[in-house]
This record gives sequence, structure tokens and C-alpha cells, in this order.
Amino acid sequence: MEGKRLLVSVLVCLCHMSGTLAYSWNQTKPLVPAVIVFGDSIVDPGNNNQLKSPIRCNFPPYGQNFYGHQATGRFSNGKIPTDFIVSGLGIKDLLPPYVGYELTPQDILTGVSFASGATGFDPLTPVIVNVIPMTDQLELFAEYKEKLKAIAGEQKAAKIISEALFVICVGTDDIANTYFTTPFRVIDYDIPSYVDLLISGAGSFMKQLQEMGARKIGYVGLPPIGCVPSQRTVGGGPERACEPKRNYAAQLYNYRIQEEIDSLLQEPSFKGTRIVYIDIYNILLDMIKRPGVYGFEEATKGCCGTGLIEVTKLCNSKTAKTCSDVNKYVFWDSYHPTERAYKAIVNNIFDNYLQYLI
Repeated sequence: MEGKRLLVSVLVCLCHMSGTLAYSWNQTKPLVPAVIVFGDSIVDPGNNNQLKSPIRCNFPPYGQNFYGHQATGRFSNGKIPTDFIVSGLGIKDLLPPYVGYELTPQDILTGVSFASGATGFDPLTPVIVNVIPMTDQLELFAEYKEKLKAIAGEQKAAKIISEALFVICVGTDDIANTYFTTPFRVIDYDIPSYVDLLISGAGSFMKQLQEMGARKIGYVGLPPIGCVPSQRTVGGGPERACEPKRNYAAQLYNYRIQEEIDSLLQEPSFKGTRIVYIDIYNILLDMIKRPGVYGFEEATKGCCGTGLIEVTKLCNSKTAKTCSDVNKYVFWDSYHPTERAYKAIVNNIFDNYLQYLI
């Protein structure tokens, strides 16, 4: 694990270059048979579309740069990280949602996303906005496994699961929304104790996922939440500076989840299991602080509307215009990065972490 810790601490950001190194991994034969994803809006390709929830984006201008300009439910102007991951691994072009999507046998064989925008490890987080809890995502995975067995047979299905890449990306909404925006948790928890609550949920989730057959898990850390446009607006004062308490919470979470991962890997039952912590905090913070290095011009507001607060239903084609050149923006709306920023982040992941996962 010392090597992995060293890897996490090395802030090598090559993604502003051509990105050819990252995508040289793409070969004729896929590097893993499937990618299976759990988490929130960063990796949700449309699972919220059928929910009676305000956290949806299956309407314009979302998806304006996606194939056919379709608003698929991806929280961006185009592709999201999991799409770049599966294409970079040579599996398929897009990772589909599991809920409300007509999946083909090939979709099942090569993986899906169970992620639900605005969910979290705090049990209260998904309840507030009626999205899919992390525990329910595991139940959906159990259902998926049965479908996989029906298509591939029990032996091949078990092999696919054991060799698949699992990705977990969640926690931002717990901190940004449940803790700092609502009054429900801040009364009873300070930041360290609230982070402990989230880490406890994360640890339990990884244990259950491993018991269900996962052997290669990439755990994505939190971004610099206080520097996200909406959080600058609500917490950064007149200057809309990065809000330090939110960033502190994210950094503490990232430190504690690495400890939790190390602890789990010491357990005998985790022998033969890989869990790799993936840092996105520093790459995104560098984009925000030095946008020009990556070819961006605007990193403090989103492309949609004023860029200060618009997200989900406030970012709609009837009331919110979009910027003239989305490629100049790090953020699409006030909360989610652009397709171009996501691609740079995934390039960084491929360059620095992929060798430890496959």
C-alpha cells in the first residue's frame, strides 16, 4: 500500500497534453470484460430520468454536445467520465444506465451504471431529493447479476464479475447539500464527525460489494467542493472565493477514505482484492487555478445561464442561455464539469492509476 499512497501524493497532471498516453491503453481486446459503476451525478448516465425527483437533466441544454444533441440524463453537455473510461478500455463507446433503459444482452455482459445523481452515503441524502440510495444500488446490482447469469451462464458470469472494473464515485452531495445546505445534520455533527459517518457508510458498502464478487475497485475521492461554482456563490462571499470549510471537508474525507481502504485490505477476506484510491481533487483544483494550462478560460462559473447557480431544472433551454464556446469552460452548469474537463480528468486517471487496477 505504500506504493499506492505514494502514487496518490504525486500530482502529475499530464492531461493538458494530447492525452495520447492515456488512450494508448485502448486495444482491440478490452482490458477488462466489464465496467460496473456506483455513485452520484458525476457518473449517472440517466438513472434518475424516471424518478419523481428534481434531480434530473433529461432536457436541453443538457446533452447539447452529445450524439444527436440528446439530453440522455447525463449531467453535462456531453459525455461523462464513465463513457471515457469504457471507451478508453476498449469495451464500448458509452456506459448505459441500468434503470429505465432497454438493455441489450451485450449491455449486460459489458457493464452498466447504477449511479443516481444527488445520492450519498449519508442515509438522509437520497431521501431529501428522492433519488436512489447506495444500498438500493447494491440491490440493483444483485438483480443485474441474475440477468448476467441468465445470459452468460453461472460460471462465465462469475468470471466477468471477478475481472470487471468497479468504480465508486460518491460523497459530494452529502457535504455540499445535506451538510452545508440543509439544517438536518449540522446541528448534531461537526465536520470531522460527519465525515466519519460517511466513511462508515463507504466501508460497509465496499465490504458488501466485495462479498458480492467485486475484486477490482477504483474508489474516486472528492473534488474541491468549495471551488465548484454554486458553492462559491452560496459560501464564497462577495468575491465568490473558494469556500474553505467545504474544501476542508473534502480533503478530510479523502484522507479518511484512504485509511479505510488500507484497513479493509488488511482483512483476510479481502485477500486477492484490489481497491485503489483515485485522487481527482488535485487535478480539478489545478484546472480551476490554472485554466489556461489546460486550454480553458473560465473556471469560476458554468456555461449554462449565469453560471453562478443554475443546475438541473434551473439549467433549461427556456430560461437559461448557454455560453458561446463551451470548450473554454471547466464547468458546464454550476455543479458539474464539461465533457472536455471530464476527458482531462479521465486522462489523468488512466495515466496514473489504471496500471494498479487492471
